[in-house]
Amino acid sequence: MKFVDEFRAADKAQDYADAIAAKTTRDWSIMEVCGGQTHAIVKYGIDALLPDAITLIHGPGCPVCVTAADIIDTAIAIVAMPGVIFCSFGDMARVPSTHGSLLEAKAAGGDLRLVYSPIEALQIARENPQKEVVFFAVGFETTAPATAMAAYRAKQEGLKNFSMLVSHVLVPPAIEALMRTPACRVDGFLAAGHVCTIMGWHEYQPLADQYGVPIIVTGFEPVDILQGIYMCVSQLEEGRTALENQYSRVVRPQGNVAAQEMVWRVFEVAAQEWRGIGVIPKSGLQLREAFEDFDAERRFTISHRPTSDNGACISGEILQGLKKPMDCPAFGKRCTPMSPLGATMVSSEGACAAYYQFRRDDDVDERQN
Repeated sequence: MKFVDEFRAADKAQDYADAIAAKTTRDWSIMEVCGGQTHAIVKYGIDALLPDAITLIHGPGCPVCVTAADIIDTAIAIVAMPGVIFCSFGDMARVPSTHGSLLEAKAAGGDLRLVYSPIEALQIARENPQKEVVFFAVGFETTAPATAMAAYRAKQEGLKNFSMLVSHVLVPPAIEALMRTPACRVDGFLAAGHVCTIMGWHEYQPLADQYGVPIIVTGFEPVDILQGIYMCVSQLEEGRTALENQYSRVVRPQGNVAAQEMVWRVFEVAAQEWRGIGVIPKSGLQLREAFEDFDAERRFTISHRPTSDNGACISGEILQGLKKPMDCPAFGKRCTPMSPLGATMVSSEGACAAYYQFRRDDDVDERQN
């Protein structure tokens, strides 16, 4: 398949791995920001192809994983309300929070519908005018345009029974927050290609300049990732810190201008809490005043109860790149995809889920030895 098969070719992957080894003269730590890249790295054993001097650090690139416990508890409270249909992506339904999960709320009698897009939730609202339909809007910049379009259409149509619980997050402020952390040990970044497809790359150049780190916009196939690593290592070895685009077959400097215009018509930037990291200024989206009638937190009165993450789960440290899944004593034992302690074991982009699916046997062997 064009633009897929050639980026999974074993010989090309090995060529890049050899070139990285030849280029590397000292230790470097590189963070891939996207959870999709993390899954590819673990699935295809990309890290095993690299020289020991190169350490790959998994970043907070899973939007489901970084959704704060507080807003999930708000979602659970809304699901439990009579007369409400709550629509969510499938990954969010099983994420554990202080007061259970959305699936547990459904089991208790709540009307939870799993959808593939906010437009589907909008259709449910049209078909059920006697019900309040709420869409759980989560994701990075990649999913924000569709959410914005749903709000825009709802306003055009005058739908009174549709609202959104918004928890969209933005990638560049998270990179900056990580770089400001005293414990940060990242020398360079692989930026998420799909985010830049929507937003372009203009926000990344100031980060590369200010913090002196290479940032490589990178795709998701094995050869993409290895080429991105090679480009990053080349900069580090040569003492350069620039923004470069490996994913040029998809990403353009300006991004998708039409999608951006829709996002900024409906949303404005706001502070956002990230699970395991805390509140990051200007790292989220909230509905503009013209669309605030579609804000579920305004529409429903929610009694907030204290929230906290499971103390046995180290997903916060994993999301910050401080630890890896096998560093968790609960991994593969108390914490599995069927009984997860944290979000990183649930989501299809979570690091723990990737290691459980592709590295669990290796981890068990290491512990036994």
